[in-house]
Amino acid sequence: MPILINLDVMLARRKMSSGELAQRIGITQANLSILKTNKARAVRLATLESLCQALNCQPGDLLEYVPESNDKRKEDTP
Repeated sequence: MPILINLDVMLARRKMSSGELAQRIGITQANLSILKTNKARAVRLATLESLCQALNCQPGDLLEYVPESNDKRKEDTP
């Protein structure tokens, strides 16, 4: 997926545990883990807002666009 969620980076910069962040923003550790491992297919803007507020950052600090290589796109095309 070309959009990465750099949650681990921000947690390390803020010296905050996943459990503490999950508690601060009111989501389960399981859902936070889905975000951290880039398995999420969507993120609610309210969740993104809560993450930014708790981590004192901007959405661009958490989200990164990484284009897929042309070779991988060709493999996905039937």
